[in-house]
Amino acid sequence: MLRVENEHVLVVPTSAFRDVGYFQGFCPDARPYLDRLLRPELMSYRPRSAMEKDPSFKQLIPYVIFRYRDGEDGVQVFCYTRGSGQGEARLHAKRSIGIGGHISAEDARQVGHADVYIEGMRREIDEELIIATKYDDACVGLINDDATEVGTVHLGIVHVCDVESPAVAAREADIAGAGFVPVSMLLNRRDAFESWSRICLEALFEHGGEPHACARLP
Repeated sequence: MLRVENEHVLVVPTSAFRDVGYFQGFCPDARPYLDRLLRPELMSYRPRSAMEKDPSFKQLIPYVIFRYRDGEDGVQVFCYTRGSGQGEARLHAKRSIGIGGHISAEDARQVGHADVYIEGMRREIDEELIIATKYDDACVGLINDDATEVGTVHLGIVHVCDVESPAVAAREADIAGAGFVPVSMLLNRRDAFESWSRICLEALFEHGGEPHACARLP
């Protein structure tokens, strides 16, 4: 894993995001944004240290939620506490339901522009989790949170992965206190979670709604 000061990450112009349609919070219709923002002519790789302070660009972040349907406890979601070794210092010690991170220039060197988003997402999942079960992945929306310092320079692409069994564990020590917890308990403790997780919990699960696939990626 590259150090933050040396890493070049995938970004798109914030103006291109706004051209599709500005929103604050959660948007369930990802397809128009993905069709526009994942075009090679808009994608570039720039120093992460600079991009963390430059709101004229949005860093694209896969934000993957693992869901398990338990017959007794209902819907459960994988959650954890971010440790100090994870890249974004502003989120340390926060609870989270999202797995994922930056897409890097190294990912592009592996597969080129066409599949770099998928390659980066899979790499992040493999680095952070041990998954000993089958799962289905669907993209269910986007997160934009300009109300926070972190959010102004990031755009989250939200995926829900339905697992056949709760055989998912942390691979990294900095993913602490990890495990599946009933959604009702998470909602009752939402104040402990980072803003993106709160947004997803409320948009996707608060009223018992079922996230639907709005954009399937290869």
